[in-house]
Amino acid sequence: MTATTDGSAGAVGPRAAAASETTTDSTGALDEAAAKAAERSVDHLLGRQDAEGWWKGDLETNVTMDAEDLLLRQFLGILDPDTTRAAALHIRGAQREDGTWATFYGGPGELSATIEAYVALRLAGDLPGAPHMARASAWVREQGGIAEARVFTRIWLALFGWWSWDDLPELPPELIFLPSWFPLNIYDFGCWARQTIVPLTVVSAKRPVRPAPFALDELHTDPARPNPVKPLAPKVSWDGFFQRVDRGLHLYRKVAPRRLRKTAMDVAARWIVERQENDGCWGGIQPPAVYSLIALHLLGYDLQHPVMRAGLESLDRFAVWREDGARMIEACQSPVWDTCLATIALADAGVRPDHPALVRAVDWMLGEEIIRKGDWAVRRPQLPPGGWAFEFHNDNYPDIDDTAEVILALRRVKHPEPERVEAAVRRGARWTAGMQSKNGAWGAFDADNTSALPNRLPFCDFGEVIDPPSADVTAHVVEMLAHEGKAAHPRTLRGVAWLLAEQEPSGAWFGRWGVNYVYGTGSVVPALTAAGIPQGHPAIRRAVGWLESVQNEDGGWGEDLRSYRPRQWAGPGVSTASQTAWALIALLAAGERSSEAVRRGVAWLVETQRADGSWDEPYFTGTGFPWDFSINYHLYRQVFPLTALGRYVNGEPVLHGREGG
Repeated sequence: MTATTDGSAGAVGPRAAAASETTTDSTGALDEAAAKAAERSVDHLLGRQDAEGWWKGDLETNVTMDAEDLLLRQFLGILDPDTTRAAALHIRGAQREDGTWATFYGGPGELSATIEAYVALRLAGDLPGAPHMARASAWVREQGGIAEARVFTRIWLALFGWWSWDDLPELPPELIFLPSWFPLNIYDFGCWARQTIVPLTVVSAKRPVRPAPFALDELHTDPARPNPVKPLAPKVSWDGFFQRVDRGLHLYRKVAPRRLRKTAMDVAARWIVERQENDGCWGGIQPPAVYSLIALHLLGYDLQHPVMRAGLESLDRFAVWREDGARMIEACQSPVWDTCLATIALADAGVRPDHPALVRAVDWMLGEEIIRKGDWAVRRPQLPPGGWAFEFHNDNYPDIDDTAEVILALRRVKHPEPERVEAAVRRGARWTAGMQSKNGAWGAFDADNTSALPNRLPFCDFGEVIDPPSADVTAHVVEMLAHEGKAAHPRTLRGVAWLLAEQEPSGAWFGRWGVNYVYGTGSVVPALTAAGIPQGHPAIRRAVGWLESVQNEDGGWGEDLRSYRPRQWAGPGVSTASQTAWALIALLAAGERSSEAVRRGVAWLVETQRADGSWDEPYFTGTGFPWDFSINYHLYRQVFPLTALGRYVNGEPVLHGREGG
């Protein structure tokens, strides 16, 4: 048993001076060291719980969030010196030595992020001749200047006349009228893209330009010709086809019936307002919020309107103020995800199932259940609601991945009102199963959100814009259904078959929402074994072989985000606590507890633990859009190592109250 009888692990002690020696001497010494490390981690995690029962770590992305926050405030006329100063402090601190900004820790300079960061610092008063600014602008010009930036970046610049609206893809608001069965209707897009595109159709139609506070000639290769003409792609290609469609839409803009266009913008405005959450945000994420505020403001909503006021207040809650006075904007907040993962980690580490902290967590999660329909019902109109979102408030978009993990967390706790838990689990499991796509797998938010057309649009160069099924989400659902006594259910069997078919030749699985093959494999192997696939099955053995082949010499695992581009990056990278834990979770599920790979991985976690029971992890191991948008979940470095250590010390988790269990 890892924890003491009251669920605590005793006082947090300093890291053992001889940890590196004791962990490699014998199995007994390693077991003891792992148990002590788990105890320290339990204390650390219990100490981070909010009084209401939830956990939330910072969600770190990149400085475009901070830059766009300043640009929004400049556009609305509400930019204040304190916010500007604090945001600039954070942005300057993230600049690389070569003058660029990356989108993940240790990553290469990225053009759009560098342009947006540079403009934000200009708003903060940094002069173009300052050394750090001159390095940035020189690099931007070397990369082709603003003309080579993504569409989103050029839209922000167009708002101030730094780029021409004529040189941007057209987004007609009439898109809102397309029925759900018609190609390229708004429900063909993933929920995050859908919520962004609808307000941007209004912005695109209005084409606002605010007075620019300065020029940006230094970011063009030739200020006299900021957008050099490029040849169109061949007509027979998808790119060529949609480029010509975009030209047609630019022509349509000139003749679009005014009444039809106004009606379309009014319908878009109603669509936006109807999807504002109770806390004022949109979808619980920053990008739809900033564009929705701009669109509504352009349609006559003044800043004191309740919708606008609530929206701006919600953005303020996305700000993390640091001790040095810097201000970082979170693209999103992850309390439901963090809370269910923390509950799983603590339970698997031996905290007793009726511990007050776990009961508080369950109470809070039960209060977050979503029991009304959202946009997912467009594809599944007959499915009763029931599920959980990722954020504090996002009732329109419950998350299949979160719902599966919340159910797995609820089943680990003995709650004083078991009938409440049972009813919520029943609703959540029914909804999750019903969101299965036609191919037998699950996406994150929608069913059958698999059209190939949205990613082809000239506008959609900012990352993934559809929500197809993924191995990691499907694995979590399969694991949940198996633990609910439904391993033999046809839906579960179809999910298992899909997972087996999706295994890479290397033995790994692709990780859509975590980096990358280590995450995918760490998700799938426990799901397959929970669903009854024998540990000796060839797919399991191939996965074990791949994980062993990419283990680092220090005993840990790490995988660079560049694995989303060239395949030779698949597997290697600096060892991190979260990725080492994912590999261990898979290996333990595969029956490899006594293997040398597991011993070395556990030893690495023990030896790298900090004195307060935590782990450090500057590397980004979470994924928003593969390669294009990366995330450092600050709680991953705590919950996943504790889960791995807990399962190493205590064996497979114990779930309570499930059907058949």
